[in-house]
Amino acid sequence: MVTLVKTMWGFTAAIMTLAMPLSATAEVKATETVETYAISGKTGAELYASIGERGPLLGANRVVAHTRFKLTWRRDYQRQGNDCLLATAIPRLTIITTLPKPMGKLSAPVRASWTTFIDGVRRHEAVHGHYVRDLVTKIETATIGLRQADDPGCTKIKTEMNRRLGAISDERRDLDRAFDQAEFTEGGAVHTLILALVNGP
Repeated sequence: MVTLVKTMWGFTAAIMTLAMPLSATAEVKATETVETYAISGKTGAELYASIGERGPLLGANRVVAHTRFKLTWRRDYQRQGNDCLLATAIPRLTIITTLPKPMGKLSAPVRASWTTFIDGVRRHEAVHGHYVRDLVTKIETATIGLRQADDPGCTKIKTEMNRRLGAISDERRDLDRAFDQAEFTEGGAVHTLILALVNGP
């Protein structure tokens, strides 16, 4: 089964509480890739306007950058008597981050301003990547070793797993949403990055 989830941050700021803290779990191994889309402009304001015109379209909105992931599992279900046990579950995780990239040559002041902006964008998206890894860890904890009684065909166990995974996935989406909205609050990291880029050289 392939799970494809998108998280993103766009142009409309929203006010909410501070983001929840990252959990102190070991990092899950993942293949990370970066995709870019071309933008143009000679000033920070022009570059940001180009982002608004060319940024990835997710739903009805264009976004500056976003992180999505592909997650597959190799699971070993074992029949034990009349029960079913999930003995092992090995994840294969790919995290894909999409970022804007200026195509034209920038003056030194604009290039410096852009570097500050895009470095901040990367830091923001890295948090979403951490949430994805944390999701995988929680799935492992919630499912590996799960035993379902009276399930010789290993069908009931999958229903129970889906119930557990739904709650874990909802929790991660809430974290993503709270983090994005807090970052866009006036004075938040993303809000500050955008203002500096648009009002800079």
